[in-house]
Amino acid sequence: MLLSLDIRDMLIIDRLDLSFQPGLNVLTGETGAGKSILLDSLGFVLGWRGRAELVRQGAEEGEVTAVFALGADHPARAVLAEAGFGDADELILRRVNRTGGAKTAWVNDRRASGELLRALSDTLVELHGQQDDRGLLNPRIHRDLLDTFGGHEAELAAVRASWSALRAAETALAEAEARLEAARAEEDFLRHAGDELAKLAPEPGEDAALDARRRLMQAGQRIGEDVQKAAQALGPGEGAEGRMGDALRWLDGVADKAGDALEAPIEALGRALAELGEAAQGVETALEALAFDPGELERVEERLFAIRAAARKHGVAPDDLGGFAEDIAAKLAALDAGADDLAALARARAAAAGAYDAAAAALSAVRITSAAALDAAMGTELAPLKMERAVFTTELAEAEPGPAGRDAVTFTVATNPGAPSGPLNKIASGGELSRFLLALKVCLTRDAHGLTMIFDEIDRGVGGATADAVGRRLKTLADEGGQVLVVTHSPQVAALGAHHWQVAKSVVDGATLTRVTPLGEAARVDELARMISGENITDEARAAAEALLRG
Repeated sequence: MLLSLDIRDMLIIDRLDLSFQPGLNVLTGETGAGKSILLDSLGFVLGWRGRAELVRQGAEEGEVTAVFALGADHPARAVLAEAGFGDADELILRRVNRTGGAKTAWVNDRRASGELLRALSDTLVELHGQQDDRGLLNPRIHRDLLDTFGGHEAELAAVRASWSALRAAETALAEAEARLEAARAEEDFLRHAGDELAKLAPEPGEDAALDARRRLMQAGQRIGEDVQKAAQALGPGEGAEGRMGDALRWLDGVADKAGDALEAPIEALGRALAELGEAAQGVETALEALAFDPGELERVEERLFAIRAAARKHGVAPDDLGGFAEDIAAKLAALDAGADDLAALARARAAAAGAYDAAAAALSAVRITSAAALDAAMGTELAPLKMERAVFTTELAEAEPGPAGRDAVTFTVATNPGAPSGPLNKIASGGELSRFLLALKVCLTRDAHGLTMIFDEIDRGVGGATADAVGRRLKTLADEGGQVLVVTHSPQVAALGAHHWQVAKSVVDGATLTRVTPLGEAARVDELARMISGENITDEARAAAEALLRG
């Protein structure tokens, strides 16, 4: 329930503090007095999108604060919990609009986003404005309204899930068909290249290894003879090792007769022979490495050239030939298994289509049931609004399948027995339309708990007994435990309010300002008399006003 609305420097309101009550609250005033500004201000603090510039001329910023009382099971509590806000019995929304358009909002003194305000507003306030901002006249959302009325959340979720699965199955099948078609278009190439690469069987790093082996064998041809001569020069016999060995034996034979004179040369020759042995062994190892079969060089070159030719042919690096061959093999495998894969994907698509059909049929069934319930509820609502002869019908027709099923929903009316039915805004007159929309609004929000319902001139186009019927339905709606705010020009409706405010415009120090004044009993009589007779209040108008208040 809306407890209070405080407005500072918004449009032509400088300062306004309003306290609302349970039951039927009515706001009256002359056209242009500023009643719509109150709704604009309330919409602003609730995060609704409206006018871009709301700050009063001359002020730096405008501010609106709204306070709501929350029952124990009010749905706003769940919204607050999901957003990480604490629980409280009182909800304070505050929003500031600075000159230039910057906006800042708080929920219970914590900074909040406009998105959170809008989520809270869906649980706090239901507005029916002169332009029917909720789209009750728009057939494109009638299906959503019927689903909300019927509580079809589970069935809708099942349809959405099955639709997503169906779309995924269709996409998988289409992509597989496209891949198979592309593979078939290059089948000859794939098979030829696949056979060629399978026979070649290139390995990662093979190109570098073959090139190194080829270079080594080519070098062996050029340096092998010189290395062999070096081996002979270092070896035993006539080589260095043999000559140094002879010298060592000769010196050893006379060492004992030379005293210490030959000791150092003999040690040096021993070390030199050891180093010479290592050198000779290294040369022998090199000779073994350089040794090759001339036929091997030819085979290595043929293999190396074949790998490089294949790499150039297919436009890849030699080391990537193996991966390229694997890709071709995979494409050939997919091509060979394509028919089986397509059959499996087609079966999956058929199963998904069956699941969607079942879910959509279940949703259609509950919609048919809910449509009948809504029609019956509308019949009950229209009778006290002096439209007992009118017929409201929720029509279902087949539509293109989609994530919300395959039903098109349209609200139609026939205002008199035997008259053709048609869309609400095409068949009903202004006064009839107001009553149809009031009845529909009541039906659609019947199970909503804790909502403050606001009606902006719902009684337009009606008067006399019909206006009285509209007012009585609004009063009953408020008396059933809700809070109803009505902006009205009808004295019959205003007289039924439990609380009455007058909205008036005045000029103060050259500035036009709006004031909202709660009316006592005497002031209410005067306001109703003004609504009846206009600017000149007559005794007859005042008597009629008193009669309206007596009921």
